[in-house]
Amino acid sequence: MNDDNRESDYLTYQKAGADTGKVESALKQIVKLAESTFDFRETTGKPVIPVGHFSGVINIGSGVSLAIKTDGVGTKVFIAQEMERYDTVGIDCVAMNVNDILCVGAEPISIVDYIAVQNPDPNLLEDLVKGLVVGCKAAEVTLSGGEIAVMPEMIKGARENMGFDLAGMGVGIVPTDEIITGDTINEGDVILGMASSGIHSNGMTLARRVLLDKFDVTDHIDELGRSLGEELLEPTKIYVKVVREMQKSNLDLKSLAHITGDGFLNLRRVSKDYGFRIDSLPETPPIFELIQKHGPVSIAEMYQVFNMGIGFCIVLPAEEADSAIQIAEKQGVDCCVIGSTFKDREKTVILEEERLRSEGASFVKY
Repeated sequence: MNDDNRESDYLTYQKAGADTGKVESALKQIVKLAESTFDFRETTGKPVIPVGHFSGVINIGSGVSLAIKTDGVGTKVFIAQEMERYDTVGIDCVAMNVNDILCVGAEPISIVDYIAVQNPDPNLLEDLVKGLVVGCKAAEVTLSGGEIAVMPEMIKGARENMGFDLAGMGVGIVPTDEIITGDTINEGDVILGMASSGIHSNGMTLARRVLLDKFDVTDHIDELGRSLGEELLEPTKIYVKVVREMQKSNLDLKSLAHITGDGFLNLRRVSKDYGFRIDSLPETPPIFELIQKHGPVSIAEMYQVFNMGIGFCIVLPAEEADSAIQIAEKQGVDCCVIGSTFKDREKTVILEEERLRSEGASFVKY
């Protein structure tokens, strides 16, 4: 990807309206507050890993722990409203939760939803739940309950009386002695990357700012082979079946990372001091080229905000890579070796082809 503009010319996530820097600043205090509750439970319900991994994990007794995650679909709801199609974002809602639950080694088992609406339109609600059901089938989980909140004063949308927000909470189970936190990583382990289905549900504020200034959601985009709205609504890929099959095959999965907001920086959510050198990424999907070109958006910002074609990463021993790739391909998921680990106290992520390295919560050129 070319990156020839001056820094002041670039559009960023912050300029688009999503100030993640303030979130990072607030998180430090929020985490302290959350961890102050850990002593409120002595056994059942006591967290067994620190805050900061992809899911919270609590002890539920008998050597079993419960993984808990909550997430939503963000401003992808605006694309659904503009396209007047509401039966896909439920898939995203399930995916954002179950994929994170996988990352601690847990088997996702159930999800509940929270739908806040401007107007309780029956067709809207039915379509949202239809999507949730499709996602649950793909993840092999149940939809065990939910909540509908009618808040016309708070919820506004891109289409009159069709404003809504969609979030969910998922749970999974994992033997306590099999929780994955990255504490068994060794130097020279390989990083596998599994393909995303597109933009997924992250960075949509920046994508919308860039693309909807240039195109209408109904415009056919030659590079995409379909309309812009269809591309942006493509549901987040659910990786449950492929990862669970790898677990059942007794592969030594040392670290699992859902590549969402912060991109490959998500690899750093590990317990041991190892860095990640990524030197063999597949071709970037056209949607990201389109965003980078029309922003313009810097390469560093692109890799910090978007998944760039890789939706999930696995760290495992080099000798097990071929077996894992075969399992993924049998499940219809493109998968390849994209890099390897190295000993590093800073947990640096290096993108060699783009000459980028992590510095704090950002990527910078080197």
